[in-house]
Amino acid sequence: MLSTLGRVCQPPGPAKGIVRGESAGSFIPEARGAVQSSAILPCRDQPFRLILIQKSCNVIPMPIKSPVKTMVMDQRDDSFYSPPDTGQVDRLLATIEFSKALVSAYDMETLLTAILERIKAIIPAQNWSLLLTDPQTGELYFAVIVGLAPEAVKDIRLKPGEGIAGAVAQTGKPIFIPDVTLDPRFAARVDNHTGFETRSIIALPLIVRGAVIGVFEVVNVAEERYFREKYLPHLTILADYVAIAVDNVHNLQKLEARTFIDEVTGFFNTRYLIHELDRLIPQLLNQGGHFSVVFLDLDNFKKVVDSYGHLRGSKVLGQVARVIHGALEGDDSLVRYGGDEFIILMPGRSQPAALEITRRLRRALNQTAFLQDEGLSIQVTASYGIASLPEDAQDREKLLLLADRAMFSSKDRGRDRIMVGRDLIPVEDE
Repeated sequence: MLSTLGRVCQPPGPAKGIVRGESAGSFIPEARGAVQSSAILPCRDQPFRLILIQKSCNVIPMPIKSPVKTMVMDQRDDSFYSPPDTGQVDRLLATIEFSKALVSAYDMETLLTAILERIKAIIPAQNWSLLLTDPQTGELYFAVIVGLAPEAVKDIRLKPGEGIAGAVAQTGKPIFIPDVTLDPRFAARVDNHTGFETRSIIALPLIVRGAVIGVFEVVNVAEERYFREKYLPHLTILADYVAIAVDNVHNLQKLEARTFIDEVTGFFNTRYLIHELDRLIPQLLNQGGHFSVVFLDLDNFKKVVDSYGHLRGSKVLGQVARVIHGALEGDDSLVRYGGDEFIILMPGRSQPAALEITRRLRRALNQTAFLQDEGLSIQVTASYGIASLPEDAQDREKLLLLADRAMFSSKDRGRDRIMVGRDLIPVEDE
């Protein structure tokens, strides 16, 4: 990233590495580009300036004030070399190392945790936050925040153009405001909600392929007068890498989501079922929570396929799935288990609560006519089995086995019925 580390001191001839020198009443070339750091350092009896310069520079003349000579990095003379203050260089190296770690994160939780743990050491500020854009609404939400309790802002969403962050997201341009009371774009809604007092803000857009995906915001920076010189280059580098890392995670999430989707119905498949059960069951057992599973199988669905063909049969399955999904609530999720079998996951629901929803679902399914868009009126029913954690089972295999057994018991009793729990308790018609 850096092409030249130069020391302004005594040269025997023209310097090959271009650095800035200062000499009264004369001009010397300067590498013009993104100067990464600058510090006045002692050199014998005169100060000299250490400059870190990026590649691809335009050489321009500039006036200089005091006698100086130049020397490239590989012309070091230890007789007059004095070690520089390495704070800026250390921060730069930490920023680069941190940025490399970011792009290796493969899930959002790991990424956000890494940002939370490492950035405080690089950017001194009372408060900073990472806001991401909701692709559906365009609103900004707080993904990471330091200086405030996350619970205080978890429900706050900034509309496009609202406040400094909203303006940055809308324009794609960074904004630095030393005094927010003098800028009409500042919106005090977050301060009013949290009790925080904002004095200054620097906000940078996170841009990927020309689109703003979020905003990096630093509030009430320390050493405000020197922030632009000392910390803004690091913040710019971080913003670029955070944008890349967030985009990588989003792309991986999209790919992963596709592997969890059933192509016939558009709802979840068995890969998702196993993933969620393995994730949720230990969590709910540790918390002492409830978890219910509903296994359902369409009754005599082979007759529908034999009468109307496989294509129409698949279309009916898709419409059935939408009816089932319409009866669910909250965190419930629908899985097509295979053929004409479905499983409903109900985290946090007790057995009585699961039974209530299953009854509502059964009524909705029995009252719906399918393929009406093709001039048909196909009726289907289903048989249901319910098993719950912790009363029926405490692991994935047993929970699914008991729900499946309850469903087959419903079939044995005449179909279009609901059976509950390991004791196979029949549910009477309402």
